[in-house]
Amino acid sequence: MNHARPTQRFRSTSSTSSASSRSSAGARRRPAAPQGEFALPRTVTPALPAVDAFADLDMPAALLAALGSQGVTVPFPIQAATLPNSLAGRDVLGRGRTGSGKTLAFGLALLARTAGRRAEARQPLGLVLVPTRELAQQVTDALTPYARAVRLRLATVVGGVSIGRQASALRGGVEIVVATPGRLKDLIERGDCRLDQVAVTVLDEADQMADMGFMPQVTALLDQVRRDGQRMLFSATLDRNVDLLVRRYLSDPVVHSVDPSAGAVTTMEHHVLHVHGADKHAATTEIAARDGRVLMFLDTKHAVDRLTEHLLNSGVRAAALHGGKSQPQRTRTLTQFKSGHVSVLVATNVAARGIHVDSLDLVVNVDPPTDHKDYLHRGGRTARAGESGSVVTLVTPSQRRAMSRLMATAGIVPQTTQVRAGAEALHRITGAQAPSGVPVVITAPAAPERPGRGSGSRGRRRPASAARRAASARRSATGTAAA
Repeated sequence: MNHARPTQRFRSTSSTSSASSRSSAGARRRPAAPQGEFALPRTVTPALPAVDAFADLDMPAALLAALGSQGVTVPFPIQAATLPNSLAGRDVLGRGRTGSGKTLAFGLALLARTAGRRAEARQPLGLVLVPTRELAQQVTDALTPYARAVRLRLATVVGGVSIGRQASALRGGVEIVVATPGRLKDLIERGDCRLDQVAVTVLDEADQMADMGFMPQVTALLDQVRRDGQRMLFSATLDRNVDLLVRRYLSDPVVHSVDPSAGAVTTMEHHVLHVHGADKHAATTEIAARDGRVLMFLDTKHAVDRLTEHLLNSGVRAAALHGGKSQPQRTRTLTQFKSGHVSVLVATNVAARGIHVDSLDLVVNVDPPTDHKDYLHRGGRTARAGESGSVVTLVTPSQRRAMSRLMATAGIVPQTTQVRAGAEALHRITGAQAPSGVPVVITAPAAPERPGRGSGSRGRRRPASAARRAASARRSATGTAAA
């Protein structure tokens, strides 16, 4: 069955303004959309004005109190612009760089509009679809204190962990499900979940879901939610695949658009470092040995494992993250990185979405990305929520032309510097320094993170000998490339 609501095909849209200024912007000519992107729909119904404080919003008192207890008092622009409208039941189309405050922008509306209702077994009332397991857990963690405040139950539904525990949570009744498309599809096919009572649906990082090939699953899931329900779609970029979702499933949406690259200019520095191929490995090692945390991106799982092993042998507290890891390994590695137990996270694009680490001020593209969207999402791990940060890309002579084209497509003018290992310029830009050269072994934290409901995480393991712990930690840090 097809629950897609009839929508109007719009011809134009507002520029990169907030919702409060869009009603008067319709007469202005919109600049041409970036290459490969479509013109956003113009709001037909005038948008409600943006607010200056959460207290100005029509939200349950318990939610406002929870925001205060979490120290959240002033909304970010995307929250101030969209919440008055989403709380009123309007569909929302939000375009903005990662770290702009999207999670609370949709999460508070989802919780406020679901508060006071109780879900039947297997029939959630709200749904958040995300592309990766890490993003699902991040969204769940961010919304949990507010869901508790209004007595709503959340379940995280992702692959890589026990489907039985997730099915049990759904059978017990949960109001909100945060899910990746594949695992949710599996649970529906098992008869453990139905979506016909879902009144509020959120698609977060919709462009990534399209890039990862989830579009058929996403549309099949959207066809099952309530036809008269509310839809909110958030994405850092809006290409033709996302255009399909917008035009098929969103009705008269409130549009909030902030160009991803422009939104990062004031808080993020972009550096392209020209290095010779023979010197790149040494320069990478010196950057990793800096004081403070750093996230390094490489193209393949094998390259990630090799660099991680090299860094550990050089005295750098590094760990690997890629799709060849089990979900418990990935969760443990992220916990170690966030706590500072690991100072360098070496990753493939699996970490480009859904990872939030406070005070992460440096992202390094050891292997330059081949797509401007990948560049924006990798860089989005730093300079989040108004903090400052730098994105550094190491470029060999043969990669210079392609990198120049990528930056132009992304709308970024980087600072370009010729560097070499041990040079002052490399230290000035990245904090690079010589590693200690004393091999290190990353041991597991003393107390594992408590699993959330429906997460499927296992409990504490029995104590192991020191030798076994060291060997296990080394395997966890370096991993094995999957076929």
